[in-house]
Amino acid sequence: MLNLTNMIYRSKAPLRIGLAGGGTDVSPYSDEFGGAILNATISLSANASIEPTNNGGIFIQALDRKEEQHFDFAKELPINGVLDLSKGVYNRIQKDYGISSLQNFTLSTYVDAPAGSGLGTSSTLVVAIIGAFVEMLKLPLGDYDIAHYAFDIERNDLKLAGGKQDQYAATFGGVNFMEFYADDKVIVNPLRIRTEYLSELENNLVLYFTATSRESATIIKEQQKNVLQKNEKSIEAMHQLKEQAKMMKEALLKGKLHEIGEILDYGFQQKRRMADNISNSNIENIYEAAKKAGATGGKISGAGGGGFMVFYCPANSRYKVIDTLQNFGGVIKPYSFTKSGLKTWTTQ
Repeated sequence: MLNLTNMIYRSKAPLRIGLAGGGTDVSPYSDEFGGAILNATISLSANASIEPTNNGGIFIQALDRKEEQHFDFAKELPINGVLDLSKGVYNRIQKDYGISSLQNFTLSTYVDAPAGSGLGTSSTLVVAIIGAFVEMLKLPLGDYDIAHYAFDIERNDLKLAGGKQDQYAATFGGVNFMEFYADDKVIVNPLRIRTEYLSELENNLVLYFTATSRESATIIKEQQKNVLQKNEKSIEAMHQLKEQAKMMKEALLKGKLHEIGEILDYGFQQKRRMADNISNSNIENIYEAAKKAGATGGKISGAGGGGFMVFYCPANSRYKVIDTLQNFGGVIKPYSFTKSGLKTWTTQ
């Protein structure tokens, strides 16, 4: 007879680089006008493992953050600012599908990038945690189900401000053009980009961590407020970012890689108009220095305010750009594009 306490249920979901359209996946803009985003998953990931135990209760640990909590078995765990993503997923799975009091376990997580860094870490982690429970409980959830479930837990159960792209990128993987509509309707369009185009894009995109993280919810709430208050400058910027996503899609599909830097730069100019705290003097200085070194454009990854930045460096300019960026105290992060999204498996 199989001893379940020797089993480990694992999952892995990729982080993403948003290339165009960032912010148009956030309600109420996406509900009223429809949003569009182009993103690509990369070889950094969020990881989750559930290991059934005999020692009683529920043990939750974030190995990268060195946080841990132990609970006696309960139908609902307290949401109090510590390990809330893990506890939020547990609470929702328990409510919807039930987890027996006999199923004591340790839930462990690890993310390859800091929280608040702009690569979709929080949402990707939620997807990974759901994936581990799906694997353990054999839940009948498809890709769209898991992505929407993650969105619902974050936005409605945990009341965390944010958009919709990260959950779908983490679940589906690859390079996708995503459309967002009212009533949480999302359409994921996988893009069939020629291998040589994708290889050149990967070579020319430099991923740079500014060594600062930020609270994305604060920036997103200002963005939402601007839409609700009919701030014309902010709304028009979002319209332009939606068009930017379409421009990026055409450039990638047709191999017009020489246009990508300019498309990114256009988006950078527009994104700053969405909310006041998206950019700051440090980001502006880094951006201008990268352009002087040969980058033709770039962007702040995620909501803005800090975290990762991406620069498009044509020909062999990446090396001079990298040298220049070293002066700002951040870190160049190696990566590669990935084709697959959420993976789950069982091991002993």
